[in-house]
Amino acid sequence: MTHDTHGTPETHGPRIRIDTSRPHPARMYDYYLGGKDNYPVDAEAAERVLRGLPHGRGPALANRAFMHRAVRFLAEEAGVRQFLDIGTGIPTSPNLHEVAQRTAPAARVVYVDNDPIVLAHAQALLRSAPEGSTDYVQADARDPGAIIEAAARTLDLSRPVGLSLIALLHFLPDDAAHDTVGHLLAALAPGSHLVLSHTTADFDPDSTARALQVYRDRGVFLTVRSHAEISRFFTGLELVDPGLVPGARWRPDPAPAQPATAATDLFYAGIARKP
Repeated sequence: MTHDTHGTPETHGPRIRIDTSRPHPARMYDYYLGGKDNYPVDAEAAERVLRGLPHGRGPALANRAFMHRAVRFLAEEAGVRQFLDIGTGIPTSPNLHEVAQRTAPAARVVYVDNDPIVLAHAQALLRSAPEGSTDYVQADARDPGAIIEAAARTLDLSRPVGLSLIALLHFLPDDAAHDTVGHLLAALAPGSHLVLSHTTADFDPDSTARALQVYRDRGVFLTVRSHAEISRFFTGLELVDPGLVPGARWRPDPAPAQPATAATDLFYAGIARKP
């Protein structure tokens, strides 16, 4: 499913229903960020996570801030003008295209998610600068072929792309995660960059295990990986300095809103270039 930047969303196939009987990670993430696009079932699950992980809002905010810094780096320093953002989540301004188009108004962005509540808010993702373009694709991260096919309608895949997998891969088991990353990178041109963040238990295993159990008890697959396991996603790529590090410590702003303390060191983040 795609949406034209200036048009009305066109729906194909059966009508998509939002299931409010069980929590959804995108809506729980919205709750952590202080958003309003969540339901009581999401708030209840998120509050249970926060009881076991009192600083749980910090990583969500730090993860969002990392995305902003990563996109600025790609647009300002790496010269990237095309972005493929998979696992977009519920729109929270500034969205990726807003950050990119501040530097490069002609930047083209394709958002991908499989959550119907993200689809319901997709128009917020399509407010592109006149010189640029945005598109939204309703697809599953486990189907990289369909994602690439749809993205190619907006992006020129013969030129570099910034592939954003922010807080996504920990929702996929090992085989699916590596298959998705491998297929996506194979389809992108040299000079493309992989941006990812990923939950880890390296810093606080007990609290992280409690949070993990809340998700699993509610039918949400979520896994954590070590630094070495996350590093595997960058195999064959050239890591950008400072490498794969705790998210708040990846090129922090001079006066960060969230200090780079242990409270936010619950995920790793990094960027690497395809040679």
